[in-house]
Amino acid sequence: MTPEDLSQTIAAALADLAREGRIPAELAEVDAPRVDRPKSRDHGDWATNVALQHAKRVGMAPRELAEAIASRLRDVDGIAEVDVAGPGFINVTLDAAAGASVLATVAAQGDRYGDNESLAGHAIDLEYVSANPTGPLHIGHTRWAALGDSIARLLRASGARVVSEYYINDAGSQMDRFARSVLAAIKGEPTPEDGYPGQYIQDLAAQVREARPDILELPAAEQLVTARELAYQRQLAEIRDSLDRFNVHFDVWFSERRLHAIDPATGRSAIQQAVEHLREQGRVYERDGATWVRTSDLGDDKDRVVVRSNGEETYFAADAAYYLDKRSRGFEQCIYFLGADHHGYVNRLKAVVAAAGDDPETNISVLIGQLVNLDGAKLSKRAGNIVELDDLLAWLGTDALRYWLARYPADSPLNLDGEQLRSRTNDNPVFYVQYAHARTHNVAVNAAAAGIAVAYPGQGIDQVRAAATAAARTAAERRLGTDAARARMLADGDGQLGEAHAFVFDPATLTDPTETQLIARIAQFPAVVAKAAGLREPHRVARYLEDLAGDFHRWYDACRVIPLSEDPVEPVHAARLALNDAAGQVLRNGLGLLGVSAPDRM
Repeated sequence: MTPEDLSQTIAAALADLAREGRIPAELAEVDAPRVDRPKSRDHGDWATNVALQHAKRVGMAPRELAEAIASRLRDVDGIAEVDVAGPGFINVTLDAAAGASVLATVAAQGDRYGDNESLAGHAIDLEYVSANPTGPLHIGHTRWAALGDSIARLLRASGARVVSEYYINDAGSQMDRFARSVLAAIKGEPTPEDGYPGQYIQDLAAQVREARPDILELPAAEQLVTARELAYQRQLAEIRDSLDRFNVHFDVWFSERRLHAIDPATGRSAIQQAVEHLREQGRVYERDGATWVRTSDLGDDKDRVVVRSNGEETYFAADAAYYLDKRSRGFEQCIYFLGADHHGYVNRLKAVVAAAGDDPETNISVLIGQLVNLDGAKLSKRAGNIVELDDLLAWLGTDALRYWLARYPADSPLNLDGEQLRSRTNDNPVFYVQYAHARTHNVAVNAAAAGIAVAYPGQGIDQVRAAATAAARTAAERRLGTDAARARMLADGDGQLGEAHAFVFDPATLTDPTETQLIARIAQFPAVVAKAAGLREPHRVARYLEDLAGDFHRWYDACRVIPLSEDPVEPVHAARLALNDAAGQVLRNGLGLLGVSAPDRM
């Protein structure tokens, strides 16, 4: 019985009690009461405060309602004991078989275990990183790259339709400064006073010269445009490559230029259409030759200009056009990830939503990430004044960097120790979790070589035994050589080389305290995923994986999947193999949600 099963069982008990008139009828509508692990195992496997939540509004004493629910739960198959504690907590102890049945669920669902429907029906646009294409990605971008991608994975696992999006700021003054910097390098001139310094500009200049050897023969205006476009495309390609190496992949790369381009069908740009939309909402007015949007009464600190008196469109106008473009693509919620220095943008973006006629409390979500400091990180040799993402990956690796960035809430400043991230000890959480997964793989390989196999419900024991026998013989041949292995099988019928020891999965055999603890932890995973997705907090998955790894290591030290040579293989060993494999599957699934690999060997 999983936590979800128990939650549904409690809801069904409430419905039955309401139909019988034992509790108020409105309690029949309570949906999926929450169940949690109690802090002390002496209080059972699971606990719920459903009686405390609802007793007051229906005029019942909490303990009275809790006792009524408990009386019904005690008759449910798979529940060994129900106790009412304190003011009205309900503690539930499952029988061993019911608790361990989740292992068969994990085996059946595999990579999908943990997926849930808590956000089914939601259409979400996730925009993050969105660094200017005028230089390499640096340490300031890494946190949102890691968190944004992990949140996208969590939302998808929870049933939402999600598009991850990178907004390319490829229009505006920063692109002109970029072009002048590259062109100056091509000409061998000093970097312009407001330009971009660094060796990477020299590298881009060399690439532009290689692509267009005649660039300095072009008219001056064409030189600037050519330098800008060729350098821009190469810098953007480098950004894509860096993110690919960081295991971050975007569904949409949205160019800001699209907002400025004239639509042939309407004769207007997306920005011009956005301004018109705001005008239709009654928010636009003219003053001093400029066009304004009245946002001060929508939570913004002042009204915003959308078109300056010289006809130039502002960033606020582009923000409005970009938001409306997202909404036109069917996204009911737009999530923006902003850096620590962008707090002032929050009210501005919410004002955009309100001015467009939407609800800023439901149609937009703005997350602010704090700064990251990494001890031991060195400034980029190419850029000179930043720590590049590529240098971090070469030094630390994708797994360590992504895991450590994911294991803390976004709003907490980070000061990481580079050497700890590189260490291969249990003090390094990513190593600790990955090592647990490698151990599960090693156990499974050794069990297969020993001919131990488990048949789950719906599987024929004969077919499982035959497959396990073939696997054991293949392992023996690989270890001893084909001729030697066959000779030993013919000579003495060694159990490791002969017929497999296959048993039907019997969860009732898993009674060791470390087993019940590990099973309960595995059962929590779907709820952890759903909560992490709903709160946009990947660190909940990371901390869960560390707890799971700890439970697994303790179980590994206490229980044997392969018996000692003189002991027979029994059903408990096959059931323990099921537990081992389930732990490995959940570790893989959880690491996958964080964009981290699950190695078979460490």
